[in-house]
Amino acid sequence: MIRVAAVGDIHLGEDSRGTMRWHDIDDRADMLLVAGDLTRHGTAAEGRVVADELSGCPVPVVCVLGNHDYHRNQQDQITVALRDAGVVVLEGETHTVEVAGRRVGIAGVKGFGGGFAGRCATAFGEPEMKAFVAATATAAARLRDGLDGLSALRADYRIALLHYSPVADTLLGEPPEIYPFLGSCLLAEAIDDAGADLAVHGHAHSGIEAGRTAGGVPVRNVAQPLIRASYTVINGVPTAATCPGPGGSPF
Repeated sequence: MIRVAAVGDIHLGEDSRGTMRWHDIDDRADMLLVAGDLTRHGTAAEGRVVADELSGCPVPVVCVLGNHDYHRNQQDQITVALRDAGVVVLEGETHTVEVAGRRVGIAGVKGFGGGFAGRCATAFGEPEMKAFVAATATAAARLRDGLDGLSALRADYRIALLHYSPVADTLLGEPPEIYPFLGSCLLAEAIDDAGADLAVHGHAHSGIEAGRTAGGVPVRNVAQPLIRASYTVINGVPTAATCPGPGGSPF
């Protein structure tokens, strides 16, 4: 059984030292995935606090950044601090974790907005709109390439790690007007095209925990304000083939 601990939107500030609690995580999970928004305001000082807090985690930690982590344009310094602390930070890259002789591959991107089928932005009109859509298309292409690369590496399980949501399912409870700023169907298309066993995201504080892509890949929203815990544990990464039909829980 592959046991994945996951959390997003921890939003640590400079006053957050010593607040992360791992609660025997090494007895409950094989790795920790952090789905972006590690900081409150995206400062390098906050990034160092996050790095110190995550460095105490006794299992491998893999993360992506979120929109908060870009706010002060210090995302590169935050990334350096995290990597210096032994935390894996992905943005178009992949990472593998060996678990009981099996290779778990993680492809990570922050992602971006754009909306979902029937109500999504298109690359038409003003340069600003084209740039908005292009940012999501680039993230989706990086995610697709990463998942394809994990397949070539013969990973036994493939996980897509994002900040923005790839599906509208997990946004239920958020105001519909802001769905285009919470995720994009282009991310789900990349996941379904390349194939994955699980997708994990944050960002939707008022959403719901479980959904799936059109292709049946289980999706989990692990934003901390939603799960109200230090992390949640996904016991046994399910495959798209075992995901139940409409109305059923993917987990």
